[in-house]
Amino acid sequence: MRQSKPRAQSVPFGFVELPAGRSAKKPRKTGLTMVADFGLPYMQVDDLVTMADRYIDLAKIAVGTARLYDLAYLRKKLALYRRHGIRPFIGGQFQEYVFATYGEKMLRPFLLEAKRVGFDVVEVSDNCVELTPRQRRAQIRLAIECGLAVFGEVGSKDAKNDAALLVSQAEDCFAAGAELVLVEAAELIVNGKPKIKLINGLRKGLDMSRVLIELPGPWISNITLSIVEDMKKFLVSEFGPDVNIANVMPADILETEALRVGLGVVGPQVSRSA
Repeated sequence: MRQSKPRAQSVPFGFVELPAGRSAKKPRKTGLTMVADFGLPYMQVDDLVTMADRYIDLAKIAVGTARLYDLAYLRKKLALYRRHGIRPFIGGQFQEYVFATYGEKMLRPFLLEAKRVGFDVVEVSDNCVELTPRQRRAQIRLAIECGLAVFGEVGSKDAKNDAALLVSQAEDCFAAGAELVLVEAAELIVNGKPKIKLINGLRKGLDMSRVLIELPGPWISNITLSIVEDMKKFLVSEFGPDVNIANVMPADILETEALRVGLGVVGPQVSRSA
């Protein structure tokens, strides 16, 4: 079954039907797309959201880039995302850096500062700085206590963990109050291919409507554009058009949405029959 036809005059090529399985309206509960913002200038964000805000749900202000903005500029940019129904958040590696460099005593000041400068959401991760289960839960609860929503992230950029451990970490995140959990891309790829057994283990152990699967990127060694595209095709083919996808590059938002709804030559219909 496919979505009812829009009025032909309201959209280009309105006679082309889109699959009903893709959530078309925001705020979405599933089919979330997170864009990775490594320092987009305000006007580029303005252009991006003017063109494609209906296809973007979350924006990660990546690594420690939030430290490098002028305060007024950062607040203006975060407000722009929110006006377009997109939730910006600080990527977890910034908090990891603060924790590793200054210790646990600086986490509360960091989180209160995140709130002051305009963030409503932070990510708690241990990509590079390993957390114990107790530390993970404590950091999430502390962020909530500071008035912030939390996205947890599980998995490592260096170690290779099994599905049972990642599921356990995700359950810790949810138990502590995290809204969503992201799965580190480096855990999901081996020799350029998706780790099917691991991904199936996540699917069996978790409510995937609350899990975003990260795409790999050039920050991971030996990742090519074709590997990223193959991962996107795999996710849409395996989970359907409403799979939650994280770390989409700004220039790839429309291409990713076209993949979700099968409009490109690499759409899910093609990949299933190949």
